[in-house]
Amino acid sequence: MSNSNLFLSIGKPVKNEYGRVIGKIASFALTPSGKFDAVYIEFGDGQFSKQPMESLRFNGPEITFITKIKNTASTLCDQIPLIWRKDEALKDLADKKKITPEVYQDLHNSFSNVLTQLKKDAQIIIEEATIEIERCQEEISSLSYAIANLEIEHEIGKVDEENYKSAFALLQDTLRRASAEKADYELTKSKVSSVLLGESIQLPPKPAAAAPVPNKVYAEQVTNAPTKLPEPPVVVYVKEIGKAGI
Repeated sequence: MSNSNLFLSIGKPVKNEYGRVIGKIASFALTPSGKFDAVYIEFGDGQFSKQPMESLRFNGPEITFITKIKNTASTLCDQIPLIWRKDEALKDLADKKKITPEVYQDLHNSFSNVLTQLKKDAQIIIEEATIEIERCQEEISSLSYAIANLEIEHEIGKVDEENYKSAFALLQDTLRRASAEKADYELTKSKVSSVLLGESIQLPPKPAAAAPVPNKVYAEQVTNAPTKLPEPPVVVYVKEIGKAGI
């Protein structure tokens, strides 16, 4: 949706990634130059919240809210391996005496500080994802009991067929969404945990060096050429299993 049409979304419902309506667009915040900076959402409980524009995905009349946990986790999974690789490259340059020890130490400290903060942020995301997983599991358990009780009342004839089918479809749809949400949070938690364990996303290999030619000077250059950086470990995602299967 173009910027000029964003105001048309005011009052429109906002859904999460699983199709559940969570609120509606109340207003937008713009910079002095007229750029859309944030969006105000009225959530289902009546509370207003200012969210960054990156949290919303506009697709025609459909407005989808992307949770902060997923947005932040995606950024961390990109940044942590990148800083790690840069620090490895810096050490390699220092070992080959291409930079001074002072420059190395200064940049290494900078990378280390950034990496430490990113890891702290990642740990927070893991904890928040764990809370959401538990919430989803509680909802799944409640829905399972609701379905069981509906089946019992229908079996003994207290709920007619029409109402049974309507209620059953509603409960099943809600259960499907809760299960998808739980699985999504589990995957997000697994990805961030893997990055923290050092199982970072494999980066593209460095280009291979050109084949040597029969020239003494060139051969000496090749002999003294920098060795390739160690490839980062390949990520292996291990999906956690909750209290109940999905």
